Amino acid sequence: MRKIKACIFDLDGVIVDTAKYHYLAWKRLAQELGFDFTEEQNEALKGVSRTKSLEILLQIGGINICDEEKEKLAEKKNNWYVEYIKNMVPSEILKGAKEFLYELRKNNIKIALGSASKNSMLILNKLELVDCFDAIIDGNKVKNAKPDPEVFLLGAKQLGIPNNECVVFEDSKAGIEAALCGGMLAVGIGDKRVLDKANLVISSLSEMSMDKLQLLK
Repeated sequence: MRKIKACIFDLDGVIVDTAKYHYLAWKRLAQELGFDFTEEQNEALKGVSRTKSLEILLQIGGINICDEEKEKLAEKKNNWYVEYIKNMVPSEILKGAKEFLYELRKNNIKIALGSASKNSMLILNKLELVDCFDAIIDGNKVKNAKPDPEVFLLGAKQLGIPNNECVVFEDSKAGIEAALCGGMLAVGIGDKRVLDKANLVISSLSEMSMDKLQLLK
């Protein structure tokens, strides 16, 4: 049985929930453009790039503009999103996340962040979690989006741990695929029907323990 020596965590939906702030920023943009944007419509934007999300939003509003204008709107949305996350506080850490990170540290398991977000450092600073991670790989360090395993492979490399001794914690189908593609074990956080390829699916990190970690195979 393989021995687990490192854990790599996605950020949004695993450590913290920033989806609500993305929604607020997109809704604000839609209202400025003269139409409403609902939470139901926002579901289509989850796990989608900023550029593609904007295209979906404009389609909903029936708005057709040039690429230059699209870039300006995408930047405006991101600036609003950053405004919102600057007000985040440690109490927004998802249930069980901090406790599990501490348990890993106590048991000498290496810890990395593997996130597509370019605002990871800002968020981790606001949550007072930076010191929990031995390596932080985010959207500023990778070229390829999940399901490409680049973000996780870089994390394992920076930790100095072989891929097959790493476990990835993810809440998206693309993230689970990326982990498995990189030769790592994958723990899904969310719906078993959606994350059915994961080695284990839990509802939150509060269900995780060292015993469960070492039983993964």
